[in-house]
Amino acid sequence: MTTHQFSERETKALEIVTSAILTREGDQWLVPSQSAAKTYTVNPDPESPRCTCPDFEYRQLRCKHIYAVEIVLRREVTVSNDGQTQTVTETVTVKKSYGQSWPEYNKAQQYEKAHFIEFLHQLCSGIEEPPQTNGRPRLPLADIIFAATYKTYSTISGRRFASDLRDALAKGYISKMPSYNSVFDYFKMASLTPYLQQLIAASALPLKSIESDFAVDSSGFSTGQFTRWFDVKYGTKEDRRQWLKMHLCCGVKTNIVTSVEMSDGHANDYNQFKPLVDRTAKSGFTMKEVSADKAYLGSSNILTSLQHGAIPYIPFKSNSIATSSSTRAKSEVWTRMFHFYSYHRAEFLQHYHKRSNVETTFHMIKSKFGQRLRSKSHTAQINEALCKVLCHNLCVVIQSMYELNVAPEFCGEAA
Repeated sequence: MTTHQFSERETKALEIVTSAILTREGDQWLVPSQSAAKTYTVNPDPESPRCTCPDFEYRQLRCKHIYAVEIVLRREVTVSNDGQTQTVTETVTVKKSYGQSWPEYNKAQQYEKAHFIEFLHQLCSGIEEPPQTNGRPRLPLADIIFAATYKTYSTISGRRFASDLRDALAKGYISKMPSYNSVFDYFKMASLTPYLQQLIAASALPLKSIESDFAVDSSGFSTGQFTRWFDVKYGTKEDRRQWLKMHLCCGVKTNIVTSVEMSDGHANDYNQFKPLVDRTAKSGFTMKEVSADKAYLGSSNILTSLQHGAIPYIPFKSNSIATSSSTRAKSEVWTRMFHFYSYHRAEFLQHYHKRSNVETTFHMIKSKFGQRLRSKSHTAQINEALCKVLCHNLCVVIQSMYELNVAPEFCGEAA
């Protein structure tokens, strides 16, 4: 018995069937788009199926929307009624599942907290203590970052977290016991931000031999602050919650975050591509592919990926053309990538859809450590968000220990 190998379009069709509602109108079906607020019309004629999406119009072959309709119509039962044959169609929902190595996963979860505080201590032990010229003597910077990150990992209130800090003090992970209010004050220190970004990069290094394909994207984190705005159409005042945007680059195999930037909630994504890719390459990762959505499309971002030896899989927009009015070098790179995208669309999209793993990365961070930032000040919110990423990286490394036999050692990387 042979096993059917799903193509990329069949895989996307399974996602459509499991997450969207397909509507039948006579012999045609309305299938919602995955990337825009519109629907495509599908005629599932067995001999000549058709769809109104750009993919079918370009290839004249089965697209993911046609596959989705065929999945829904897959099971047909023939009933005989007074000598006449009648076909009754049953709607079937097919859900694609992914295997999980449960023994290794369960063991990683059972010992995660013990490994977490040990690895966090190793990372913080490499921090050089900056000189303090004035003010009251503060705790060592390593203890401050350890307490702030460990507090984020616990996801509990500062008062209840005091017991965990006492245990950490007894085990020698910190040198002094801070009060629960001091932990909140540490988040407000702007000087912590570059240290947290460096620790995030260091925490990803144990997986640099595994990750070679990367994805870039952004997502928002809500805060407890509100901004008032005036609705011109209805003449009413409403409160809108403020939020921050996290931009990150992650590996598509383990979901490890290699670099991260924080910005205002309405900041543009395009300008964040270069610093994220540059920092990932500078950390020591060998980059072969970088996937990103159309918001990052541009000659400078394409050049940035190629300069680091990575092929940029950034899809072109519907109004993109083969030539450019910019410099000759940019025009040549743009034209070559545009032709590759146009004439090898299936191969291009197969690599591009690795980008969906960055959505999984954001889901892992938000579901485990919360999608809301509890801090009040802007600086504290940035540091809290970075602590979430650092916690996520250490958890990914711990899981890779059991599932991929990775042997992490952070002392050298932290130093």
